[in-house]
Amino acid sequence: MTTIPAAEVARLQNALPFWLSLGMVPVAVFGALHGGWAVALLPLYSWGLFSLLDALLGLNPDNADPDTPDSGLKWYRAITLIWFPVQFTLLCWLLWYVPQAAHLDTGEKIVLFFGMGVVSGTIGINYSHELMHQKSAVERWLGDLLLATVLYSHFRSEHLRVHHLYVGTPRDPVTARYNEGFHRFFPRVLLACHRSAWAAEGAMLARKGLSALDKSNPYWRYWGLQAAMIALSLLLGGWVGLALFLWQAWIAVWQLELVNYIEHYGLTRRYLGDGRYEHVLPRHSWNASHRASNWLLINLQRHSDHHYKPDRRFPLLQSWGTDDAPQLPYGYPLMTLSAMIPPLWKRVMNPRVKAWRRQYYPDIADWHPYNKAKNPMPKGAS
Repeated sequence: MTTIPAAEVARLQNALPFWLSLGMVPVAVFGALHGGWAVALLPLYSWGLFSLLDALLGLNPDNADPDTPDSGLKWYRAITLIWFPVQFTLLCWLLWYVPQAAHLDTGEKIVLFFGMGVVSGTIGINYSHELMHQKSAVERWLGDLLLATVLYSHFRSEHLRVHHLYVGTPRDPVTARYNEGFHRFFPRVLLACHRSAWAAEGAMLARKGLSALDKSNPYWRYWGLQAAMIALSLLLGGWVGLALFLWQAWIAVWQLELVNYIEHYGLTRRYLGDGRYEHVLPRHSWNASHRASNWLLINLQRHSDHHYKPDRRFPLLQSWGTDDAPQLPYGYPLMTLSAMIPPLWKRVMNPRVKAWRRQYYPDIADWHPYNKAKNPMPKGAS
């Protein structure tokens, strides 16, 4: 009989809380089979349960050794590697079962697929984000497959070729401007991110002397995978299945852009002149060390470190203190809910942005140019 080494058991135990996302699968199946009140359980599981756990468990400022090799992270990586087949199977089953389920009325089907959108957005897109940052072709492909299930494949290009390069500057569409409410931010980024992602891929091909429609453009893969998902939803659920598939995709994208909105709200990099900005630092992203919601979101809330060191895998992301990074008062589940109510959001966050400006850039007196999307030359900022 083989005995598992104690160190391996400890690594597994430490990784298991990050597997709590799997709890959403039986909740979704139960809701579909039971109907009634049970169709609303998915948002309660993700947003409600983990917000409650955050309140009970508090913050986790502990940091893993950032030099830990991949061999010591296999139980953490495993959840991201298995998630696509898990989510894909659940989505396909729901697309087949729900349209023909006589015990579910139209409203229950809509609410159930709202919950599926929460699964695809809160978990699926987040895991695709982790996967797209890795060097492994398998992991990158899994990320692309996850994004295709919500028809948002261009997010990979936009995130890697635009957001990480230009975060905190006017060239980044998803850096929310100070005092910009989410309901203005959302339609703006839906259009701007498509344009910036396409332009970034086209520019990269042009530097190689290739056309934007060259076969090496990842958009061919994006379009193919998305077309396959649309066809599959029609095959499994007919026109009702397609409508439900599009609905869950919309909810997932809404979830993603809510998170994008809060991650950098009002934070900008100092303008240095000649079109240049200072390097990205932990201060240019909002940090949140809330223990339970970081389990659910595989440490996405340690966003300050992610932008500072984008190649770090999620278990190695560091939590930065108040001296180095601005802190959110609550985890992402509560913060995204507050973002849907702009007066509440601004009441909570605007004073924090002003305090951040005083702390890190006390010499900048006029912030109005930084609040605009198309003025790269603020007065007195060079």
